Amino acid sequence: MDQYLNTADSDWFKQRLTGILLCVVGAFVLLGARLFYLQILEGEEFRRLSENNCIRLQSIDAPRGLIFDRNKNLLVDNRPAFDLSIVPRDARPVEDTLKKIAGYSNVEETEMLSKFPFKKRIRSYKPIVLQQDIGRDTLAVIEAHRFDLPGVLINVNPCREYIHKENGSHLLGYLGQISISELKSAEYEKYRSGDFLGKFGVEKSCEKFLRGERGGRQVEVNAKGQVVKVMKTVDARPGHNVFLTIDVRLQQLAETLLGKMTGSVAAMDPRTGEVLAMASNPGFDPNEFVTGLSHEKWNSLTQNPLRPMENKVLQAGYPPASTYKIITAMAGLEEGVIDDKTSFFCPGYFRLGDGVFRCWNKYGHGKVSVVKALAESCDVFFYQVGLDLGIERLAWYAKACGLGKPTGIALSHEKKGLVPTTMWKKKQIGRPWYRGETLSIAIGQGYNVVTPLQMLVLTSAVANGGELYRPLIIKEIVSADGEVIERAQSRVTGRLPVSKKNLELIRKGLWEVVNGRRGTARATKLKTLDFSGKTGTAQVVGRNKNDTAEGGKDAEELIKPHAWFVAYAPSVDPVIAIVVMIEHGEHGSSTAAPIASKLIEAYLDGFENGPGPVGGHHDLPAGQNDQGAALAGGD
Repeated sequence: MDQYLNTADSDWFKQRLTGILLCVVGAFVLLGARLFYLQILEGEEFRRLSENNCIRLQSIDAPRGLIFDRNKNLLVDNRPAFDLSIVPRDARPVEDTLKKIAGYSNVEETEMLSKFPFKKRIRSYKPIVLQQDIGRDTLAVIEAHRFDLPGVLINVNPCREYIHKENGSHLLGYLGQISISELKSAEYEKYRSGDFLGKFGVEKSCEKFLRGERGGRQVEVNAKGQVVKVMKTVDARPGHNVFLTIDVRLQQLAETLLGKMTGSVAAMDPRTGEVLAMASNPGFDPNEFVTGLSHEKWNSLTQNPLRPMENKVLQAGYPPASTYKIITAMAGLEEGVIDDKTSFFCPGYFRLGDGVFRCWNKYGHGKVSVVKALAESCDVFFYQVGLDLGIERLAWYAKACGLGKPTGIALSHEKKGLVPTTMWKKKQIGRPWYRGETLSIAIGQGYNVVTPLQMLVLTSAVANGGELYRPLIIKEIVSADGEVIERAQSRVTGRLPVSKKNLELIRKGLWEVVNGRRGTARATKLKTLDFSGKTGTAQVVGRNKNDTAEGGKDAEELIKPHAWFVAYAPSVDPVIAIVVMIEHGEHGSSTAAPIASKLIEAYLDGFENGPGPVGGHHDLPAGQNDQGAALAGGD
């Protein structure tokens, strides 16, 4: 019996042991199978995921190319900026990390939260920029508390610096963040969200040259996301450098002479079409755009009635006033309506039907030829010429002189102006053309609209013998290694529709404007050299004394005419042409002409004895008075 019991116990123990062994073997089989699956079948994928937790790729922004003037003076540079970023995966809990950053720096927590896309699906290892260009003080504090701030990064990136601030701001332009629509465009396929690119001026027109090629580096990070080792680096390639045709000395002097006046000044080499200066006032500081502009600041600029964001040289349109008399004289001479011997009597007014059209000189100019009419800006003479020509022939010559269409300068948003015709008025206003309107057009008033740049191109053509140049602002593009990538070539887009003989007659009249005994700009004559020009006073349409004041100007001031002056120097073999337009400057002779005179003197003297600022108004020519000028477009 005992033997039977021992045998039964032994079998039961063996069964239990076998069951346990089977369970152990089964567990090891399952474990082995799992290890086989993880290490063999999915090993490569998990290896990749593991490496991604410690090895990451970081982008390196490329420095933008530098911008220089024609004499290799640096205008736009790059400086190092410290950008504060956060990696969401490493910074958990993110809210606590942001609160610590706010406590350690002057960065507001609400500001950081607004930039953090909590509600959007994001890549947890992609850094999010919290604030750009934090400054050295904030940098020092963040670095001192680096171990308390997991996932927080400080990157050093190149940041744009406009050396002369507001000086030349409209020409140079500014940077802005790429928009959603731009990101979707094939033109910007290499850009990423948050990238900055040129939005205005040269920064925009030369974007493809100025922008370099992004680099990167492979780094090893610890559990807090902090870099412990740089494994591999691919350097960024800087953008190409841009050399402008601008002379920064002339540019700065033009800005200084404008002072607080609203308007513009531009200068060009009539031999090549190279723009030497382009000043628009008021301006803005493009440095404020470098790291992003607040909505309040942007609204203050865009809603300012003085339009500081507008490049008034090529975006603002005005009646050309008496500067248009160059075209009227040209058309009259070429069409045989007048010649060098033709003269009309100016009693101070001109009758057409029941209407009386006054000359700016209410006492009249007496017997007037084309040269004297240009020199003294006699409205009556050009009334008669314009009436004999008719609006269609005037319009043809205006268009042939480059008006009514963009000049082709390499800057965006250029306005084309307006050359009115009978068809234009019928289509736009629904009324026929009246002969009295032709009189206004003949002296540059009425529906005429031009930009200062168009008048500069016209003046340059008169100066150089008749060639209309496309304005150049880019002289050459040079790589960071010194290789010339592109060199601009002067381009003639047309010729003035005038013979050499008739053009010389017009040039004689423009010489008399400055150097003649009764020229409208004789007060600006220089002792050391002769220069030629034409004054103009453009009537302000659609305002009266009861209008609300704006832009710090009294309502009385806002109805004052705009002041024009176009000039070239020297009168023989000119090397510079200038246009000055002062909004509500009242008289070209007293407000605009002195600015051009000082610029010409400084430029031709090599800036050795730079003139002082314009002071007050010069005396008006004999017979000129404020009332007459305001009523009849005097100069």
